[in-house]
Amino acid sequence: MAEKPVYAAGLDAGSRKTRLVVCALEKGRVRLLGCAAVGSQGWLKGRIADQRAVADTIRAALREAEANAGVSLESVVVGMGGQTVRGASGRGVVELGHLREIDQRDVNRVVDRASRVQLPPDRMILQLFLQDFVVDGHPGHCNPRKMLASQLEANVHLVTASVQEHNSLVGAVNQAHLVVEETVFEALAASYAAVLPEDRREGIALVDIGAESTELVVYYGDAMHLASTVRVCGDHFTRDLAKGLRLSFEEAELVKMEYGRCALSPGCPGNALVELPTPEDREPREEQWKVVSRILEARAVELFRFVRAELARVGMDRALDGGVFLAGGAARLPDLCDVAARVLDCQTRYGLAVGILDWPGEMDDPQWTTAAGLAMYSAKLKDKAEHQRETAGWLGKILK
Repeated sequence: MAEKPVYAAGLDAGSRKTRLVVCALEKGRVRLLGCAAVGSQGWLKGRIADQRAVADTIRAALREAEANAGVSLESVVVGMGGQTVRGASGRGVVELGHLREIDQRDVNRVVDRASRVQLPPDRMILQLFLQDFVVDGHPGHCNPRKMLASQLEANVHLVTASVQEHNSLVGAVNQAHLVVEETVFEALAASYAAVLPEDRREGIALVDIGAESTELVVYYGDAMHLASTVRVCGDHFTRDLAKGLRLSFEEAELVKMEYGRCALSPGCPGNALVELPTPEDREPREEQWKVVSRILEARAVELFRFVRAELARVGMDRALDGGVFLAGGAARLPDLCDVAARVLDCQTRYGLAVGILDWPGEMDDPQWTTAAGLAMYSAKLKDKAEHQRETAGWLGKILK
């Protein structure tokens, strides 16, 4: 009897584009089956303004992805980002009473206490990440089980979100007739797809630059040190061009995509001119290409100065030997990596999805990284559940 196929899907419901990646889990490997990208509706300034419109967008992406993959989906892992998502630190302490061996119950108790941070009524814990354990005042332990101690501490990093925004997003997915397996911070999902474990050892940051939000995660080794949002996003670049060149937002977006460079590189000669979009009843206008570049460069420098300030807040400024990864649709601006490397003083590269079989070359693009990471996260959850079922099955046979 053939095994029932296991599907893993990741939904990146962005304010500009909604992307869905469908994969199959095959003997511990993830293989791409199909995907979809449709224009988003129902968002305003990075928040859900019309839940039904968002649900309709998700439904459209679902139909296209199912047709491309030749499967029917029941559940997805969903990404969540925006200004309402924030990081917070937690610390828990457990007195063991006397010197004895630490067991799993002690670990569970101390982690539970570390997660009990005082949150406003409108906020919830989206995810929790262990940083380290402190055993009798000695920090840096990743697994304290079976160690002798009289006191155990745990340091954790919590990703918190708005309850209302979270419920709105889950509700929209449910209206599209999908079950939400888990909601995951978008920058975390992107790092899951783009950053190999060995790259994290000396410290990395991933900056996920979307149209209306920018998210940041920082890792050192296996420990997350920061989950944060930055207030400069892709639409700021477009608005700067619109104001500086006296264009509409849509016209400025066209100029950004066709001529946008974030630095005065050799590919942007100083005497080159850019023909600006103009209505048919008006005279054509031109502007120097270097003016367009200077406008974008100023905003790019501001973006990465904000990122650097966030890094300094956790003591990781100039400490990212693993470098910075850029993901998200707005990360595709030419020279953006160069500006980031200059401002952050470390190596910078695009964060592209790795580890998915049959991933086509045309999708080696930072705008697909988050959706790929969400699908990989779904595969991890299902692989773990399958392993637990197999273990329980063998245990039952032994005890029978």
